[in-house]
Amino acid sequence: MFGKSGSGKTCAALELGTHLPEVYVHPLDRNAVSDSKYFESEIEKIRFEAQGRPVVAVIDQYEEVAASQKELPSAFVERLALLDRGDLRDSKILFLWLTTSKSFQSSLVEATSRNERILISKEFEILSLDRDEWPEIIEETFQFHNDKPISDFGLIRSDIEDVARRNQTIGSTIEGVGARLADQIEALQDLSEYTVVMLWPVTDATRITRIHQFTDPRQGYKLDWSAWYRHLNAEDRAKLPLKEYNRARLYFDMRLVPIAAADLHALCNNLDDAAYTPPRTYLDRFARTHFYSIVTGAWDPTGYSPLRERESERARKARDWYLSVTDKPTQIGARIAASFSALGINAQSEETIKSKHSTVRADVFIERSGAEKPNKVIVELKAFAPDNTRPSSICGAVRTTLRRHAQFAGFVGAQ
Repeated sequence: MFGKSGSGKTCAALELGTHLPEVYVHPLDRNAVSDSKYFESEIEKIRFEAQGRPVVAVIDQYEEVAASQKELPSAFVERLALLDRGDLRDSKILFLWLTTSKSFQSSLVEATSRNERILISKEFEILSLDRDEWPEIIEETFQFHNDKPISDFGLIRSDIEDVARRNQTIGSTIEGVGARLADQIEALQDLSEYTVVMLWPVTDATRITRIHQFTDPRQGYKLDWSAWYRHLNAEDRAKLPLKEYNRARLYFDMRLVPIAAADLHALCNNLDDAAYTPPRTYLDRFARTHFYSIVTGAWDPTGYSPLRERESERARKARDWYLSVTDKPTQIGARIAASFSALGINAQSEETIKSKHSTVRADVFIERSGAEKPNKVIVELKAFAPDNTRPSSICGAVRTTLRRHAQFAGFVGAQ
């Protein structure tokens, strides 16, 4: 079996036993190739272990052994021919010799000139998967083995595509991606002192589901890069500084958190009265929201329960109320800040935060006490009308936040 280095020959051969459990797959070592007595004893051992099943014996390259023994192809084939006329006459054994050398493959074929019946294929070649498929396969494989997408480690689809363009096989591409991951490790340790939380009020199950599609709810509603990327159009994928945006997502530990309009409604009576303090009952209900636990650092994934629509008179009134206040994000932000303050959390509304690169305005700015890091939270309130809670609207709002904070951190210049 010929194939370029990294084309998947070894993986394909050894995985035969996984997909064909009725077959016993066994790799042969170097001694079995070069030593006839060792080879015969190894075959006996394999036949015993196979317990009557057909055997696939895999010889993984070893061209360097053949290079030092010019007659090895002929000797090896002759050994098989003798066994085929003797002890292995009634056994089903397929020998797969994997090679990266066309000339060595030809030598093995020529060695069967007097024993053609034991040769299945003269020019069997394994081809790698289409190059266009490599990035997606690498992403899926990485997430399967690490429980996190590769974008969480700083590499996005365009990085993998760049590595793929520079390599001939998926195996060498994986090695190149691994090298880039190693280069990212130091940068990942440089964490921001801020967390950015995008707060999106929702009024029904449809809107809850749409927000969930862009996040990993169990991990505290962390923004899901792959989900967001899928909603970008071709022009944005080509023109946006996506690597820098992903870096901003990681740097600021960005979250996209839904909150039921009913949990805001009770807090937001008399929005024009800056001195109004919500009753304790409503504050306690607010303190039980996912949003509050994430912002205060009390999020516990083991106790996670999905946000659900609850049909009630309270929910109906909240939906009607929310339609009337989506043009008042400043007042809503001020009331959220006041509610945090009433619960003992240091919070300010409409806070301007400066860096040496740019400024951002937090609808609500919270400073957490204790050991929780990062200890500063920037809340952006997405007070859009329910009809605007569409995938395209969510994608666009997230893009705006990514751009704003990528500029704030200096990852991209002012545009």
